[in-house]
Amino acid sequence: MSIDLALIGGTGLYRFPGLEDAEQIVVDTPFGAPSDPITRGRVGERTLAFLARHGSGHSIAPHRVNYRANLWALHSLGARNIIGVNAVGGIRDDMGPRAVVVPDQIIDYTHGRITSYSDAEGVKVEHIDFSEPYSASMRAAILAAAARAGIAVVAGGCYGATQGPRLETRAEIARMRRDGCDLVGMTGMPEAALAREIRLEYACISLVANWAAGCGDTAEISLDEIFANLEYATAQLPPIIAELLA
Repeated sequence: MSIDLALIGGTGLYRFPGLEDAEQIVVDTPFGAPSDPITRGRVGERTLAFLARHGSGHSIAPHRVNYRANLWALHSLGARNIIGVNAVGGIRDDMGPRAVVVPDQIIDYTHGRITSYSDAEGVKVEHIDFSEPYSASMRAAILAAAARAGIAVVAGGCYGATQGPRLETRAEIARMRRDGCDLVGMTGMPEAALAREIRLEYACISLVANWAAGCGDTAEISLDEIFANLEYATAQLPPIIAELLA
Protein backbone atom coordinates (compact mmCIF):
# COMPACT_ATOMS: atom_id res chain seq x y z
CA MET A 1 0.00 0.00 0.00
CA SER A 2 1.53 3.31 -1.07
CA ILE A 3 1.37 6.36 1.20
CA ASP A 4 -0.04 9.59 -0.22
CA LEU A 5 0.74 11.71 2.84
CA ALA A 6 2.45 11.27 6.20
CA LEU A 7 1.85 13.32 9.33
CA ILE A 8 4.23 13.66 12.27
CA GLY A 9 2.13 14.73 15.24
CA GLY A 10 3.47 16.95 17.99
CA THR A 11 2.30 17.73 21.52
CA GLY A 12 -1.43 17.09 21.83
CA LEU A 13 -1.67 15.09 18.59
CA TYR A 14 -1.04 11.41 19.28
CA ARG A 15 -3.39 9.90 16.70
CA PHE A 16 -5.23 11.09 13.62
CA PRO A 17 -9.02 10.82 13.98
CA GLY A 18 -11.14 9.11 11.36
CA LEU A 19 -8.54 6.82 9.82
CA GLU A 20 -10.24 3.86 8.17
CA ASP A 21 -8.72 0.37 7.94
CA ALA A 22 -5.95 1.53 10.27
CA GLU A 23 -3.01 -0.75 10.99
CA GLN A 24 0.04 -0.26 13.16
CA ILE A 25 3.44 -0.96 11.65
CA VAL A 26 6.60 -1.48 13.69
CA VAL A 27 9.59 -0.29 11.69
CA ASP A 28 13.28 -0.72 12.49
CA THR A 29 15.83 1.58 10.88
CA PRO A 30 19.63 1.82 10.64
CA PHE A 31 19.31 4.70 13.13
CA GLY A 32 17.30 2.86 15.77
CA ALA A 33 13.60 2.78 16.52
CA PRO A 34 11.23 5.63 15.68
CA SER A 35 9.22 7.30 18.42
CA ASP A 36 6.24 4.97 18.02
CA PRO A 37 4.73 2.41 15.66
CA ILE A 38 3.43 4.05 12.49
CA THR A 39 -0.31 4.02 11.96
CA ARG A 40 -1.34 3.63 8.32
CA GLY A 41 -4.91 3.93 7.09
CA ARG A 42 -7.24 5.60 4.64
CA VAL A 43 -8.84 9.04 4.45
CA GLY A 44 -11.39 8.60 1.70
CA GLU A 45 -9.56 6.96 -1.18
CA ARG A 46 -6.12 8.11 -0.07
CA THR A 47 -3.58 6.57 2.26
CA LEU A 48 -2.28 8.45 5.30
CA ALA A 49 0.54 7.45 7.66
CA PHE A 50 0.74 8.93 11.15
CA LEU A 51 3.60 8.99 13.65
CA ALA A 52 3.51 10.55 17.13
CA ARG A 53 6.79 12.46 17.46
CA HIS A 54 6.88 12.24 21.27
CA GLY A 55 5.41 8.74 21.42
CA SER A 56 1.77 7.96 22.06
CA GLY A 57 2.21 8.65 25.79
CA HIS A 58 4.27 11.83 25.27
CA SER A 59 7.28 10.18 26.89
CA ILE A 60 10.04 11.54 24.64
CA ALA A 61 11.43 15.03 25.27
CA PRO A 62 12.12 17.25 22.24
CA HIS A 63 15.91 16.92 22.50
CA ARG A 64 15.67 13.12 22.77
CA VAL A 65 13.41 12.49 19.75
CA ASN A 66 15.09 10.18 17.23
CA TYR A 67 14.39 12.46 14.27
CA ARG A 68 16.54 10.42 11.90
CA ALA A 69 14.68 7.20 12.65
CA ASN A 70 11.26 8.87 12.40
CA LEU A 71 11.83 10.25 8.93
CA TRP A 72 13.69 7.18 7.69
CA ALA A 73 10.86 4.91 8.85
CA LEU A 74 8.22 6.93 6.98
CA HIS A 75 10.45 7.09 3.90
CA SER A 76 11.00 3.32 4.02
CA LEU A 77 7.24 2.76 3.92
CA GLY A 78 6.96 4.86 0.77
CA ALA A 79 6.05 8.29 2.15
CA ARG A 80 7.43 11.15 0.08
CA ASN A 81 5.10 13.96 1.20
CA ILE A 82 5.32 14.76 4.91
CA ILE A 83 3.79 17.38 7.18
CA GLY A 84 5.31 18.03 10.58
CA VAL A 85 2.70 19.31 13.04
CA ASN A 86 4.29 21.35 15.82
CA ALA A 87 2.92 22.97 18.98
CA VAL A 88 4.50 26.41 19.29
CA GLY A 89 4.46 29.68 21.16
CA GLY A 90 3.44 32.87 19.38
CA ILE A 91 5.75 35.88 19.14
CA ARG A 92 4.27 37.93 16.29
CA ASP A 93 1.08 39.85 17.05
CA ASP A 94 -1.06 37.91 14.54
CA MET A 95 0.18 34.53 15.79
CA GLY A 96 -1.56 34.34 19.16
CA PRO A 97 -3.00 31.26 20.89
CA ARG A 98 -5.12 28.96 18.69
CA ALA A 99 -3.68 30.33 15.45
CA VAL A 100 -2.70 27.86 12.72
CA VAL A 101 0.47 28.90 10.89
CA VAL A 102 2.31 27.54 7.86
CA PRO A 103 5.83 28.98 8.34
CA ASP A 104 8.35 29.44 5.55
CA GLN A 105 11.62 29.98 7.44
CA ILE A 106 13.56 28.56 10.42
CA ILE A 107 16.28 29.72 12.78
CA ASP A 108 17.91 26.86 14.68
CA TYR A 109 18.91 27.49 18.31
CA THR A 110 19.17 23.82 19.29
CA HIS A 111 22.39 22.13 20.34
CA GLY A 112 23.74 18.62 20.82
CA ARG A 113 21.22 16.96 18.51
CA ILE A 114 22.21 14.67 15.65
CA THR A 115 21.41 16.92 12.73
CA SER A 116 22.42 14.92 9.65
CA TYR A 117 22.36 11.47 8.10
CA SER A 118 25.99 12.21 7.21
CA ASP A 119 26.93 11.94 10.89
CA ALA A 120 28.57 8.52 10.55
CA GLU A 121 32.09 7.45 9.66
CA GLY A 122 32.54 6.66 5.99
CA VAL A 123 29.22 8.15 4.89
CA LYS A 124 29.26 10.71 2.07
CA VAL A 125 28.68 14.22 3.43
CA GLU A 126 25.55 15.98 2.09
CA HIS A 127 25.67 19.76 1.75
CA ILE A 128 21.99 20.43 1.15
CA ASP A 129 20.58 23.74 -0.07
CA PHE A 130 18.50 24.92 2.86
CA SER A 131 17.75 28.46 1.71
CA GLU A 132 14.06 27.61 1.69
CA PRO A 133 13.69 25.02 4.46
CA TYR A 134 10.15 23.96 3.57
CA SER A 135 8.80 22.56 0.32
CA ALA A 136 7.17 25.40 -1.62
CA SER A 137 4.76 23.03 -3.37
CA MET A 138 3.71 21.39 -0.10
CA ARG A 139 3.17 24.76 1.58
CA ALA A 140 1.06 25.95 -1.36
CA ALA A 141 -1.02 22.77 -1.24
CA ILE A 142 -1.65 23.17 2.50
CA LEU A 143 -2.69 26.80 2.12
CA ALA A 144 -5.03 25.97 -0.77
CA ALA A 145 -6.56 23.06 1.17
CA ALA A 146 -7.14 25.29 4.21
CA ALA A 147 -8.87 27.87 2.02
CA ARG A 148 -11.17 25.21 0.53
CA ALA A 149 -11.94 23.92 4.03
CA GLY A 150 -12.72 27.42 5.31
CA ILE A 151 -9.98 27.25 7.95
CA ALA A 152 -8.11 30.47 8.65
CA VAL A 153 -4.34 30.03 8.57
CA VAL A 154 -1.43 32.46 8.67
CA ALA A 155 0.81 32.06 5.63
CA GLY A 156 4.52 32.47 6.26
CA GLY A 157 6.60 33.29 9.30
CA CYS A 158 9.88 32.27 10.89
CA TYR A 159 9.99 29.33 13.30
CA GLY A 160 12.67 29.58 16.00
CA ALA A 161 13.68 26.10 17.18
CA THR A 162 14.87 25.96 20.80
CA GLN A 163 16.32 23.11 22.81
CA GLY A 164 13.59 22.49 25.40
CA PRO A 165 12.05 20.86 27.23
CA ARG A 166 11.83 24.00 29.37
CA LEU A 167 10.05 27.05 28.04
CA GLU A 168 12.08 30.13 27.21
CA THR A 169 12.92 33.21 29.30
CA ARG A 170 11.58 36.65 28.44
CA ALA A 171 15.10 37.72 27.46
CA GLU A 172 15.48 34.75 25.12
CA ILE A 173 12.20 35.54 23.39
CA ALA A 174 13.17 39.22 23.12
CA ARG A 175 16.37 38.11 21.38
CA MET A 176 14.44 35.79 19.08
CA ARG A 177 12.06 38.63 18.15
CA ARG A 178 15.09 40.79 17.27
CA ASP A 179 16.44 37.90 15.20
CA GLY A 180 13.21 37.82 13.20
CA CYS A 181 11.43 34.83 14.76
CA ASP A 182 7.62 34.84 14.72
CA LEU A 183 7.10 31.48 16.45
CA VAL A 184 9.04 29.43 18.96
CA GLY A 185 9.01 25.64 19.21
CA MET A 186 11.26 22.77 20.21
CA THR A 187 10.92 20.20 17.42
CA GLY A 188 11.23 22.04 14.10
CA MET A 189 14.90 21.13 13.81
CA PRO A 190 16.64 18.96 12.80
CA GLU A 191 13.46 17.41 11.39
CA ALA A 192 13.21 19.82 8.45
CA ALA A 193 16.88 19.48 7.49
CA LEU A 194 16.83 15.69 7.70
CA ALA A 195 13.75 15.61 5.48
CA ARG A 196 15.63 17.67 2.88
CA GLU A 197 18.62 15.31 3.01
CA ILE A 198 16.48 12.33 1.98
CA ARG A 199 14.56 14.33 -0.65
CA LEU A 200 11.19 14.47 1.08
CA GLU A 201 8.57 17.10 0.29
CA TYR A 202 8.25 18.45 3.82
CA ALA A 203 6.32 21.35 5.34
CA CYS A 204 5.21 22.41 8.80
CA ILE A 205 1.85 23.26 10.29
CA SER A 206 2.38 25.14 13.55
CA LEU A 207 -0.40 25.19 16.15
CA VAL A 208 -0.01 28.11 18.54
CA ALA A 209 -0.55 26.89 22.09
CA ASN A 210 0.38 30.05 24.00
CA TRP A 211 2.02 33.45 23.81
CA ALA A 212 5.78 33.14 24.17
CA ALA A 213 7.29 34.64 27.33
CA GLY A 214 6.80 38.41 27.44
CA CYS A 215 4.44 38.42 24.44
CA GLY A 216 0.72 39.12 24.46
CA ASP A 217 -0.90 40.16 27.71
CA THR A 218 -0.23 36.95 29.67
CA ALA A 219 1.92 37.30 32.77
CA GLU A 220 2.35 33.55 33.28
CA ILE A 221 2.00 30.59 30.93
CA SER A 222 -0.62 28.12 32.20
CA LEU A 223 -0.39 24.47 31.16
CA ASP A 224 -4.19 24.20 31.34
CA GLU A 225 -4.49 27.04 28.84
CA ILE A 226 -1.83 25.51 26.61
CA PHE A 227 -3.70 22.22 26.31
CA ALA A 228 -7.07 23.93 25.81
CA ASN A 229 -5.59 26.04 23.00
CA LEU A 230 -3.93 22.99 21.45
CA GLU A 231 -7.19 21.05 21.52
CA TYR A 232 -8.92 23.89 19.67
CA ALA A 233 -6.16 24.32 17.09
CA THR A 234 -5.75 20.58 16.54
CA ALA A 235 -9.43 20.32 15.65
CA GLN A 236 -8.70 22.51 12.61
CA LEU A 237 -6.35 19.89 11.15
CA PRO A 238 -8.65 17.10 9.91
CA PRO A 239 -10.61 19.33 7.47
CA ILE A 240 -7.34 20.67 6.05
CA ILE A 241 -5.87 17.19 5.63
CA ALA A 242 -9.10 15.86 4.09
CA GLU A 243 -9.04 18.65 1.49
CA LEU A 244 -5.35 18.14 0.88
CA LEU A 245 -5.85 14.45 0.16
CA ALA A 246 -8.99 15.06 -1.90
